[in-house]
Amino acid sequence: MEHRGMKKWRPFATMPEQYIGLKEMVNKQAEVAQPVLIEEQMEQMNFTLIEALHTNKQVYLTYYKKGQCITETGLIQFVDSLGDLFIFIDDVFELKNKMRLSELIDVRFV
Repeated sequence: MEHRGMKKWRPFATMPEQYIGLKEMVNKQAEVAQPVLIEEQMEQMNFTLIEALHTNKQVYLTYYKKGQCITETGLIQFVDSLGDLFIFIDDVFELKNKMRLSELIDVRFV
């Protein structure tokens, strides 16, 4: 008879599908609804975006994506109000990010 050796006992790691399901449930509970902005807030964000574009100042961008509100720091590179589009360069990886203006929640100067 051959000895099994030393094996760590992992009683709950027998079903990896269970971890995937639990992770999905936790993420689903953390989701929030997209905030609805009034006209004044959208106008103020538009002015801030245009000013940041012309002065090349860094801004905090808060946007809604997949049930979460995410805040990033970056520089505005392009704004198209009619096309509902803007492009910013994030501060961390210095990558260009293309985003819809309708996803934007808040814009503030750093």
